[in-house]
Amino acid sequence: MKINRRQFSLGMAGAAGLAAMGPLRNAFAARDNEMNILCWEGYNSDEVLGPFRRANNGASVRAESGTSDPDMINKLRAGEVNVWDLINLNQPWARDQLYPEGLIKPLNKDRFMPYFEKMMPEFSKPYPLAFADDGNLIGMPQRFGPFSFVVNTDKISREMAEDQGWNLFLDPAMKDRYGVLTYDNWNVMHMCLTAGLNPFNEVVGDDEQKFRAVADTIFGGAKLLTDDLVAMNTALINGEIDAYFTGGTYTASPARFDGATNIRGITPNSGPVDGKGGVVWIELTSAVNNPNPSKLAEDFLEFVQGPDICKAAAFAEGTYNPVCQMGSQEVMSKFDKDELDAIQWDSLEEEMSRSLDYQVIASYDKLIEIYNSAKRG
Repeated sequence: MKINRRQFSLGMAGAAGLAAMGPLRNAFAARDNEMNILCWEGYNSDEVLGPFRRANNGASVRAESGTSDPDMINKLRAGEVNVWDLINLNQPWARDQLYPEGLIKPLNKDRFMPYFEKMMPEFSKPYPLAFADDGNLIGMPQRFGPFSFVVNTDKISREMAEDQGWNLFLDPAMKDRYGVLTYDNWNVMHMCLTAGLNPFNEVVGDDEQKFRAVADTIFGGAKLLTDDLVAMNTALINGEIDAYFTGGTYTASPARFDGATNIRGITPNSGPVDGKGGVVWIELTSAVNNPNPSKLAEDFLEFVQGPDICKAAAFAEGTYNPVCQMGSQEVMSKFDKDELDAIQWDSLEEEMSRSLDYQVIASYDKLIEIYNSAKRG
């Protein structure tokens, strides 16, 4: 079973050994004409890598797609800093773990800071999580998206869903009318928000019971549990369910691009953390602290800022997402009306303003036990 890219686990898996590297074992030679990137799917597509290879005289560019942020980090911890030149992860990891552990290195500010000026306002300031506490630039943002829940607006209006927020799934009238897209770490985060809790602070005492009650209610009222976004969208389109818990632009976009624009990612109007109830994921691509680095690493990071590659990254692998570089008219001109509608461009700015940055769940180990118990019923 293919694990969906947004189903990344916050539980740290055991570090993978170098024996699994296969053809990458010989990555130490000819570094001037080769580069290796560890990434979420999309950057490993030929639409992104092919043009870069051609622009660099047929350079050897290898990419491996990960199944979780922690798994990819553990590869570096296991010694694969000697293999990879770039790593593409979600926003908290570069500053919180990779840079403090010496697994990534600073980027050339003179080269990359001007690119922030062409990004959307949320990122052009520039984006804080792209920088270490010491001020070094440690990653470049590109793909992102709000991630809360999804409804069929023929059954539940966007206005009602946004006003109700997470309480929608606590309404007894919704029993057997929704599914749970089982991206477990996101479910835990979203159940905290549903319980009125901040998932990025420790959950203790009575708050554990609040989380437990919400988890029991959400799973108890769900008609469908699956980690397959296509199956979930199909159930929504077919009328088997009216909404699903955990989803957003990323999961709704394939259905919308196929014409089912009644399938819509929802960001609550309000919530328990600084008045916000939504969450946004944002990818950062960083330079691995490889002792034998490829000169192509920063070249690639600059290459993906170009309009054509921005578009290719946004519309790769069958799920579609906005990119930070859409603040540039050159990039925006690459998207047609239907493509913009697929990624809900009409509401993106306001949804971002109501969203928290995705962070590590503080009490994840404890909460996932409660969650799994409720999931088993």
